[in-house]
Amino acid sequence: MNLFGLFQISGSALVAERLRAEVATSNLANSETTRTPEGGPYRRQMVVFSSRAASQFRLLLAGSQGIGGLSPAGGVQVTQVVDDPTPPLRRYEPGHPDADGSGYVDYPAISPVQETVDLMGAQRAYELNASAVQAAKQMIQQSLQILK
Repeated sequence: MNLFGLFQISGSALVAERLRAEVATSNLANSETTRTPEGGPYRRQMVVFSSRAASQFRLLLAGSQGIGGLSPAGGVQVTQVVDDPTPPLRRYEPGHPDADGSGYVDYPAISPVQETVDLMGAQRAYELNASAVQAAKQMIQQSLQILK
């Protein structure tokens, strides 16, 4: 892989991690939302990542098997943002406007600790990819200095 390929891979990871951080922040902000336009409590969102295939042009340049028998990486992409299948938490609050006939209210199954850890993981991955972009940029600049 050349240094410019690193920009593509790290750039796609930056976009994916930014979305992951936005979803975790949205989950935290809606952790007490009991009513949504769709009906029922807010559902925790989860981001699904997958690898992005390398472009056909890059595959042709590297050969069908890639360099060293490995296919060249194309980066990461967000496949989808899905609802968490965990059932809502039920709390007994008979005075709440969203309480059912027996006085229970459905709350989102969101753990602030889990969302904070997910947000920290997204932040750290974003920082690491930004550092990789900066390192590749410095290597390209140093290569140009050597060629002068």
